[in-house]
Amino acid sequence: MIHVTFPDGARRAYEPGVSGFDIARSISPSLAKRAVAVVRDGELVDLADPIDEDSALEFIARDDPRALELIRHDAAHVLAEAVQSLWPRAQVTIGPVIENGFYYDFFRNEPFTPEDFPAIEKRMREIIARDKPFKKTVVSREEAKGFFEKKGEAFKIELIDAIPSDQELKLYSQGEWTDLCRGPHMTSTSKVGDAFRLMKVAGAYWRGDSTKPMLSRIYGTAFANKQELDAYLKQLEEAERRDHRKLAREMDLFHTQEEGPGSIFWHPKGWTLFQTLVAYMRRRLAADYQEVNAPQVLDKHLWEISGHWGWYRESMFMCRPAGEEAETEDHRVYALKPMNCPGHVQIFKHGLRSYRELPLRLAEFGAVNRYEPSGALHGLMRVRSFTQDDAHIFCTEEQLAEECHKINELILSVYAHFGFDKIVVKLSTRPEKRVGTDAMWDHAEAVMTRVLDEIRLRHGNVVTTALNPGEGAFYGPKFEYVLRDAIGRDWQCGTTQVDFNLPERFGAFYIAGNSEKTTPVMIHRAICGSMERFIGILLEHYAGHLPLWLSPSQIVVCTITSDADDAALRFSAAAKKRGLRVETDLRNEKINYKVREHSLAKIPVLIALGRKEASENTVSLRRLGSSTQTTMGVEEALEALVMETVPPDLRG
Repeated sequence: MIHVTFPDGARRAYEPGVSGFDIARSISPSLAKRAVAVVRDGELVDLADPIDEDSALEFIARDDPRALELIRHDAAHVLAEAVQSLWPRAQVTIGPVIENGFYYDFFRNEPFTPEDFPAIEKRMREIIARDKPFKKTVVSREEAKGFFEKKGEAFKIELIDAIPSDQELKLYSQGEWTDLCRGPHMTSTSKVGDAFRLMKVAGAYWRGDSTKPMLSRIYGTAFANKQELDAYLKQLEEAERRDHRKLAREMDLFHTQEEGPGSIFWHPKGWTLFQTLVAYMRRRLAADYQEVNAPQVLDKHLWEISGHWGWYRESMFMCRPAGEEAETEDHRVYALKPMNCPGHVQIFKHGLRSYRELPLRLAEFGAVNRYEPSGALHGLMRVRSFTQDDAHIFCTEEQLAEECHKINELILSVYAHFGFDKIVVKLSTRPEKRVGTDAMWDHAEAVMTRVLDEIRLRHGNVVTTALNPGEGAFYGPKFEYVLRDAIGRDWQCGTTQVDFNLPERFGAFYIAGNSEKTTPVMIHRAICGSMERFIGILLEHYAGHLPLWLSPSQIVVCTITSDADDAALRFSAAAKKRGLRVETDLRNEKINYKVREHSLAKIPVLIALGRKEASENTVSLRRLGSSTQTTMGVEEALEALVMETVPPDLRG
């Protein structure tokens, strides 16, 4: 007999080979009906899988959040069957689950278009309604290749050849249609439900290789119910309205172009926004950090020591002379820095350091360059050249926990100033490929686990904590700070990364109290992360309606009649003298036209001046998004606007 343990601690004995479904049915028919999969010893598996040894089991119902990935996985298989039933000559390739949905790639002489979606979705609903069970068969490599050769599925044969020889080959059938798949799946096609939608079609090279055939990729999404699907589609609609690239055009902030792929051409207003954000961050760091600047171009040898050359080479830009030689005249190879940390270690090493100087906090708004595939570039959100609000803290092991807490307090305070009050802090632990000893990792993870527990206790009203196993940096564990924006999307921004390895690799040390040379602990810290990306997030979070202190154009003074031109210029001069960012619009256009134009450009405050206002020394003030206006005296208006433009960190 084998023994099965359930989440409540209860144990039952069964004959070896019993399936999860049999166990569920032995407990209650309703459980067997609800269950779509089972977690066995922490691994999600098919409900029909046999159980041959003592195990811990947890049944997964369709409405369990963990079932969402299964719903989407099964939907991808249903999509593939639907396509092949409508276009039998189309070959199937791969169809993974992705964030917020799934896709399936097809090889077809004529690419699919959105006009094909209604027919495909109709056929998918028919397949779902048939309620055919998913049946798994483990086959030999020869059997699998023979099966797909008969079907003319050349891409599947190539996939089979790429699967390591020590892995099982599994075929999943849903009625008469069969696919190669690792699994698991739910019990039948009906469990997919009707809360799905095909979203878009795109081209994609087979295996991501431009020398290989172009495939037609159909993207879709699926949820447990219609309410969740409708909420997601509404979020997408709102996200499109808030797209920072669209807002940037309306607000005249920046542009991108092919001659500088992944680089931002900042316009005057956009650069004002950028510098306003940097100035805010500089003020927040002034009390505790020393700002430095490390070189853009560094010798390859430095990156070899740091480990980036081996771990990060494919994302680095080489520096070459104008000729064809790969090296410079002095036979040295250089690279543009993708990050600031090796440079900061060199600054720490320059001169003898005492334990009395620790913690030493070095900050840099460092421009870095990383190669991102052209297809991944996306406005400010994914670029090749960007600025990090980077810092590195050099401290003793005894100071590590306190420094992590200080960083956390700073990060949460900054986010609160920008309206982010629901934060998830994730502890990412050791990845499979890493540097450093297990003892180092054990110590670092133990400290950060304790700090994470203390963060939850101190900030439980704002912070949710979570674990992210295996997602740490190659040199150490890290905290990841995830923000939720105004329409419910999550953005990972800040990080706190503990590093016992890089200082040791570079031979960095300080003189401890016992006069011994001691390697410091290094903490990598970012708050905004990429300044460009953070601005993109802010634009979409606020839908362009930036707070007055942050807005690059705070006020536009519009004249109703030319009789008010002098009053408008006087108001503008007085406002500029008080530090306000103000423009004037003296054009011979109707005031309603001016209001519409500047509202589209997301100007927070519009001042209207006509003959009456000029003679009475008053202004009519209108806020962005409001149809009402307020009449105020000039001095009263200036005083109120000056007070409102004080950045949050400078307010009393």
